[in-house]
Amino acid sequence: MKIKTTVAVLSVLSVLSFGAFAADSINAEQAQSREAIGTVSIGAVGTSPMDMNQMLNKKAQEQGATSYRVIEARTGDHWHATAELYK
Repeated sequence: MKIKTTVAVLSVLSVLSFGAFAADSINAEQAQSREAIGTVSIGAVGTSPMDMNQMLNKKAQEQGATSYRVIEARTGDHWHATAELYK
C-alpha cells in the first residue's frame, strides 16, 4: 500500500514540476523587456493549433528559453510556425 501511495505522489509531483519549467507564450509587448536568444521553426501535416503550441513549447525548452513569441504561422494542409525565443 505504501508503494502505491509513493508512486502516486511522485507522479503528481513530476507533473507539477514539468509545468513549472514550461516556456510561456508571450506577446510583442511582453517581449520588449526580455532578451532574445534565437528562433525555432516547426512544421507538421494535419495537426491542430494546440499541437503546434506544444511543439513550440518543447523546442523552446530544449533551447533553454523561458518564453517564446510566435512571429510567423501558416495553416492549410501543411502547418508551419516560427517563434522567437527569450530568456
